[in-house]
Amino acid sequence: MRNGHVIDGTGNPWFKADVGIRGDRIASIGRLGSERADREIDAEGLVVAPGFVEIHSHSEWEAVQDPRLKHSAMQGITTSIAGQCGQTLYPVTPESLEPLKKHLTHVTFGFERQWDWSWRTLGDFLKRIEERGVGVNLGSHIGHWTIRLAVMGMADREPTDSEMEEMRRHVERGMKEGAFGLSSGLVYPPGSFATTEELIELCKVVARYGGFYSTHIRGEGDEVERAVGEAIEIGERAGVPVEIAHLKVAGKHNWGRAKALLGLIDAARARGVDVTCDQYPYGAATTMLKATLPPWVLEGSIEQAIERLRDPGVREKVKDQMESGAEGFENFAKYCGWDGIYISFSERLKGIEGKNIAQIARERGTDPYTALFDILVEDQLNPLAIYHMIGEEDIRTIMAHPATSPIRDNVPDLGVGKPHPRVYGTYPRVLGRYVREQRILRLEDAIRKMTSLPAQRAGLRDRGLLREGMHADITVFDPETVIDRATYDDPRQYPEGIEYVIINGRIVVEGGEYKGVLAGRVLRHGLG
Repeated sequence: MRNGHVIDGTGNPWFKADVGIRGDRIASIGRLGSERADREIDAEGLVVAPGFVEIHSHSEWEAVQDPRLKHSAMQGITTSIAGQCGQTLYPVTPESLEPLKKHLTHVTFGFERQWDWSWRTLGDFLKRIEERGVGVNLGSHIGHWTIRLAVMGMADREPTDSEMEEMRRHVERGMKEGAFGLSSGLVYPPGSFATTEELIELCKVVARYGGFYSTHIRGEGDEVERAVGEAIEIGERAGVPVEIAHLKVAGKHNWGRAKALLGLIDAARARGVDVTCDQYPYGAATTMLKATLPPWVLEGSIEQAIERLRDPGVREKVKDQMESGAEGFENFAKYCGWDGIYISFSERLKGIEGKNIAQIARERGTDPYTALFDILVEDQLNPLAIYHMIGEEDIRTIMAHPATSPIRDNVPDLGVGKPHPRVYGTYPRVLGRYVREQRILRLEDAIRKMTSLPAQRAGLRDRGLLREGMHADITVFDPETVIDRATYDDPRQYPEGIEYVIINGRIVVEGGEYKGVLAGRVLRHGLG
């Protein structure tokens, strides 16, 4: 690769150089002059950067169905750390398999019924992915939500001593099999039923194996400072590094609080707590529609929760809690308004996809609360939604902080519903909109946030930088044209300006076209 503007991932200014690759490694960087190769790429006018490292993803859900992970590679991602928000496909017990399938339909879109579910542990799963091949380098966390489901079901209580020990054993086995750490989703039952002490005890296991704790914190709106404080406390008391997932401030009445959150992170780091965060650069989130409900509604089985929602008395109680702003759950109706909650996937009600709750209520001739409850009952709690609730100024503030990495937080696009545009556009959006157009970041700083910063957090010592001897994961893009094209109305559009993507020395994207090469590798923390 000749004549590129090399940005090496450290944050240092670019320099003009050639990059030589031998096998799966970077062999040389410099003015290589008379050196010749079987294949040469002219990178004149292009940026040659380390491949982007995604510290927070759900790519394991996609890899089971489609191992190419094309949506990752097409925007320059070469390494993805999956298994986030506590909701992993492992561990699985005979008792938890069917509940796990039902609870994850909103992100596996019914395809989980076709899978053989031959794995039971993270090690089983990674072996299966390895045997099939994978499009980008893929590692994973072990999920607290899934572990608690396997040990305690959907019980809203503290674990017994024996249950706590069983959860520790699941975490330890996951770490021994290569997990990068433990993830949690503290707004999703049963994860939301866990105490701080429970999480500290499990994170102590992670600390022994050198992993990190990634957390979808307990609240991102009214309770966001308290939730960030809890994440910091867990890291401090367990002695484990913390990654605060998709840091945001939800709800217009809360906008402007990003500086306070970053102040908490800075104060923690100043006293020696290793805390970093990540972010998607969009004003909308996406998650299950049932997350609008207070957690108590979802205790027990899916069938029990649906029966509660049929009860007029329960509906009235839920409505009262949502309208009064009761503590203890993320009040998305309050944060977004009914016209800001859009259905992105419904297995049984295809006609509501792409519409907001207010619109659906009008079409049904009812009020938004009744429309919400009816949709959840009719579609067995399965719908996925997009929530417009994040302020642009807070996005910029969090993005500019040196401890923040960009992520997609990708609910996989398996060809159904209407996905969030971040699945297709996150990294080019940062480079085009926030670097080139708005100048929120220097280009070199943006590349550091996409490469060496997340690689450092994950403990990847041979990826995330352009250095001789490192794995040849390289993204080449045009800094003048790179931009996202995906929109909320038309999300399935690949970005512009990502010219080449090389993974382990093999070309996966060439001239902006996907080559279909399964060049990725399964990554196991601490196991090489």
